[in-house]
Amino acid sequence: MVDKISPSVEAALADVRDGATVLVGGFGGSGVPEELIDALIAQGAKDLTIVNNNAGNGEVGIAALFKAGRIRKIICSYPRQIDSHHFQEAYRAGKVELEIVPQGTLSERMRAAGAGIGAFYTPTAYGTDLAKGKETRVIDGKGQVLEYPLHGDVALVKASAATAGAIWSTGRAPATTGRRWRARRKSRSRRCTTSCHSARSIRR
Repeated sequence: MVDKISPSVEAALADVRDGATVLVGGFGGSGVPEELIDALIAQGAKDLTIVNNNAGNGEVGIAALFKAGRIRKIICSYPRQIDSHHFQEAYRAGKVELEIVPQGTLSERMRAAGAGIGAFYTPTAYGTDLAKGKETRVIDGKGQVLEYPLHGDVALVKASAATAGAIWSTGRAPATTGRRWRARRKSRSRRCTTSCHSARSIRR
């Protein structure tokens, strides 16, 4: 078995390039891999596309990436909340592009990428502004929207434990967001980086 353990968070993120698409686990302020995000900021990659359920909270995690000016585009389900001020400032200034994707569709687009699915139809968002510009059709009398896979160059996940073969447990982190990245990890050409409380995935 190939040992996929990195000696440090810095080594794990060393080859993340400018313009990369980064899938980030977590739901709101829960289960966000803050240590990995801090290391990504220190690494210096910019013009990133970030995929997450939210657009950051407070001053840490994805919010810190916005504050550092590293995000070019955010793909999420729920961008605005009471403490998402760094996202709001960047968006109002025209510094960041926003793509809103319904939560279930967001998960399915990532799963489709990992499964090698070319595209899929979903009734979600049919007839709304989110479906504008997208291919639609009626199947069995129900309106459907064509959605395409959402590929990531790297996924950042917070876990309680991980093995050398990159199998991990999310512990108390939100199960749904953890499963998104686990399904996405099956794609051969991408990488998932896991930050563990127990430090089993990153040798100190």
